[in-house]
Amino acid sequence: MARNRVRLASLFAPLTAVLLLTAGCGSSDAKSGDGGHAHDGAPVVVATTTWEGAFAKAAGAKDVKVIVPKSVQHAPDYDPKPSDLAAVADADFVLYAPFEPYAEKIKEAAGSDAELVEVNLDNDAGKATAEVARLGKLFGTADAAASWQKAFGTQYATLQRELKAAWPGGKAPSVVTQVFTAWSAKLAGAQVVGTYGPEAVTAKQLSELSAKKPALVLDNAHMSTGTVLPDSGAKQVKIVNYPGDDLDLLPVYRAAAAAVRAAMGDA
Repeated sequence: MARNRVRLASLFAPLTAVLLLTAGCGSSDAKSGDGGHAHDGAPVVVATTTWEGAFAKAAGAKDVKVIVPKSVQHAPDYDPKPSDLAAVADADFVLYAPFEPYAEKIKEAAGSDAELVEVNLDNDAGKATAEVARLGKLFGTADAAASWQKAFGTQYATLQRELKAAWPGGKAPSVVTQVFTAWSAKLAGAQVVGTYGPEAVTAKQLSELSAKKPALVLDNAHMSTGTVLPDSGAKQVKIVNYPGDDLDLLPVYRAAAAAVRAAMGDA
């Protein structure tokens, strides 16, 4: 990420003074006199990507601003614009992931007194629900987070039942999965015989993983290196981690389930 940090450092330097002035000239309803934020009790959240944004929404946040456009395939490569940086001046919380090199700079450049919150971006069901609960407590929206957890649990269980019913011959499929899409294998109840990534598969790995004779390869759509196990006979499935602009996590699970179910039918 060194290349990103150098490029971002040069971007932020000339913007800092301008953005500090912008932050200081907000209207009376932007920040309260004691340095806090006046938003009728509802937290204003700035999230670096739709993934953090979806966790915030699930936790009960209503006012969520996302910086990195969904169209950006690899979020850490994004160069924030001045308008992106200015957006955090009125935030209560700024959500980011540790692999994103610009989150701290975003806060510093805008002169924001927002709380910077590191989010564990993992769609594993247990980890996702725990993170939503943590954010709900932080935002003061624990009841909304609990309601989301209940709805999510019902939807997740339904998807698991449907996928199990679609197992070829009633047997769990064997899969190789990219390390950041292992959650989809768990959703499908699949037998994981190997993992790879985030780097491209080496010749040695190719030989070892192909020898496991997986029925499916669960590939990370955001970090794909092409066909992972060519000539192995395995069906490759594209798994999407990031939610859409509606910041809804549930469609991510439904889409993964549909993709895996379709692949099992073709395998």
